[in-house]
Amino acid sequence: MTEAAVGVAHTEHYRKLERMYLSAPINAFFAPEIWISRGEAEISMVVKPEFFHAANAVHGSVYFKALDDSSFFAVNSLVEDYFVLTQSYTTYLVRPMTEGVMKATGKVVYQGAKTFIAESVVKDSNGREIARGSGNFVVSKIRLDPDMGYRL
Repeated sequence: MTEAAVGVAHTEHYRKLERMYLSAPINAFFAPEIWISRGEAEISMVVKPEFFHAANAVHGSVYFKALDDSSFFAVNSLVEDYFVLTQSYTTYLVRPMTEGVMKATGKVVYQGAKTFIAESVVKDSNGREIARGSGNFVVSKIRLDPDMGYRL
């Protein structure tokens, strides 16, 4: 396969992963956007009042979702045949958020044969860090399949 053909195959994999992510039922509620490249992924979500806890700021579970999703897809960008799984994830909530767009940028920082470590940072619309995290990911035995939304 030529270098150009390899590049096209990788790009196709990233677009299939994006479609798979957006087709997941949970994302009908969150309405995120996603962009994937080699070893990196970016997730953005417009903050909605439905994301708030009782003190009128974004609930920690939303921070976790943005962090984990961006880290997960950064890792899965490197695995073209199987679904990866989050093995563990550590989340640090830095400041509350009540409006605007949260943008999580995930990046693979370690790649082994079957295990990976990825980190992510979430920033608000003003570019201020609001959360960060890192996780361990493993390659599962679940094949990437059109039935799970992995298609163009």
